[in-house]
Amino acid sequence: MARKDSILKLRELLVYRRDALRKALAGDLSMLKSLPEQTGGDVVDAALDAAQDEISSQLAEVESRELAQIESSLERMREGTYGQCEVCEGKIPLARLNALPYAITCIDCQRASESGGGGSVSNNWGSLVDSDFSYTD
Repeated sequence: MARKDSILKLRELLVYRRDALRKALAGDLSMLKSLPEQTGGDVVDAALDAAQDEISSQLAEVESRELAQIESSLERMREGTYGQCEVCEGKIPLARLNALPYAITCIDCQRASESGGGGSVSNNWGSLVDSDFSYTD
């Protein structure tokens, strides 16, 4: 199968996933908005509800982030730059795009980014650690 055909199939997959995420987020957000209306129960119920609320909120955040990545990928498809590494401008292998359709870097550039060879501060957790700090009792 030609690269162009594979990218068209990935577009269909991304559109399907985008629509599913939009529906899921709409449900998550309406549920989160209705949470303050729920009252009653004992302390254990309140604690369980709070934990469930936190999990739902985090799930909505993850889904929202994935939706943004998908929207960005669809925009790159419209521009004709989908499948091109944003770092080295080489082609991202189809195997990587099949595994992660919203990938923006090739494997080599992603590895370099993760190993501290050019990643941003948000992706490089090692730079966030205070090297002068030590744990003492």
